[in-house]
Amino acid sequence: MSERGALRALVVDDEEPARRLLAEYLAASPGWELAGQCANGFEAVKAAGQEQPDLVLLDVQMPKLDGFEVLELLGEDAPAVVFVTAHDEHALRAFEVHAVDYLLKPVSQDRFSVALDRAEARLRSGERPPAEALLRSSRPPGGFLERIAVRHDGQVEVVAVERLDFVEARDDSVRLVSGDKKLIKQMTLQELEAQLDPRRFVRIHRSFLLNIERLARVDLYAKDSRVALLRDGTKLPVSRAGYDRLRALL
Repeated sequence: MSERGALRALVVDDEEPARRLLAEYLAASPGWELAGQCANGFEAVKAAGQEQPDLVLLDVQMPKLDGFEVLELLGEDAPAVVFVTAHDEHALRAFEVHAVDYLLKPVSQDRFSVALDRAEARLRSGERPPAEALLRSSRPPGGFLERIAVRHDGQVEVVAVERLDFVEARDDSVRLVSGDKKLIKQMTLQELEAQLDPRRFVRIHRSFLLNIERLARVDLYAKDSRVALLRDGTKLPVSRAGYDRLRALL
């Protein structure tokens, strides 16, 4: 909220005419002001961190990083969100992440005003979406993750799931390993495992999730102790339960 008491909204859409229209609607809305405009999800994540808007008016389908991935990256710091999109098939998913409203393009000024009133009521009440809902927001309904977005050194990086070698648990975060790239993401291994295709990724140890396409062989290391040898020479521990899961899958 600004010093004058106005609520601030960030407009995010990859189409300039859509951004301009929402900015005009916002300018005509008492008690609201524009916090900025973003043409893609990368800009949105950065601007939300810098500007700390109360609300984000967020398109769903954008190149490289969609609206749900933006929300997941913002996590507990995510502002209230109103989705503005030309596609109605994302509505149920939007409300699962506790969106304030879901507007279909073309949006009228009257319908826009209703959404702002709902957003203001939500903000004044102090209601916040559950963090776990935002953690799941990037997973497509009925499917598995195909890419993982990570905030890293002030930037956003996107890793294709098929390029992952393995994932290592790190307390309340995970380390994603893809070739020479190693990224830390704030979620648990269990949370990530639930979003990945179990036909491709297997829990070989309490601390390791392996892309089975990277597996070269499993060697006996000691009595009842095994090690997975990856194609690049990396060695990972394999627990007894992990070995059973591997055998069932291969």
